[in-house]
Amino acid sequence: MAGETHQVDDMQDGSGMAPSSSLETLLAEVRACTLCAGEMRRPPRPVLQASASARILVAGQAPGNLAALSGLPFTDPSGDRLRDWMGIGKAVFYDAARVAVVPMGFCFPGNDEAGGDLPPMKRCAATWREAVLSQLPEIRLTLLVGNHAHAWHLAKRRARTLTDTVRAWRDYAGEGTFALPHPSWRNSGWLKRNPWFEAETLPALRSAVSQALASSP
Repeated sequence: MAGETHQVDDMQDGSGMAPSSSLETLLAEVRACTLCAGEMRRPPRPVLQASASARILVAGQAPGNLAALSGLPFTDPSGDRLRDWMGIGKAVFYDAARVAVVPMGFCFPGNDEAGGDLPPMKRCAATWREAVLSQLPEIRLTLLVGNHAHAWHLAKRRARTLTDTVRAWRDYAGEGTFALPHPSWRNSGWLKRNPWFEAETLPALRSAVSQALASSP
């Protein structure tokens, strides 16, 4: 899969659960997962979308509050900004046959004291993520949204900072991967300080999205 370098040696997390081989069955198991129930403030509600025919993979951080309530990924202003970056609307974004959304954590982790989202629950990636991605053979373009996705997918190939990783987009684009900042409103200052992102990266990203979708069934 384009941009995929991470390997998981043990697909079980000590719970005795091993992901299934069928994507349909696997997604049902993921959505029924309660492994982190005792570690979160809310009952688990995994949010993701995937299809074996998907051409684009959006690898985000974890569902936000509104996404957790709606059951759909990126149903918030961050999603509006991400879709604008991609140059597509909701109809395309929420078509699982074309766009897969598989975040680093599948449940809303809650907020920190400053009101921001807590880091994604680590057990999600350790237990499920490799298995889900292995069932997406048609991915042509992978969008890594935020530091957590950069670390998992790029590993030692990411730069020292998020800014440096995103600025090096040409190093990854040839492999069908774009490293992006998180589209949260909290990053509006980052966007203003780095105008090259809008001027240089976004046109290339939108072109890559268009090309990937052109190969959709």
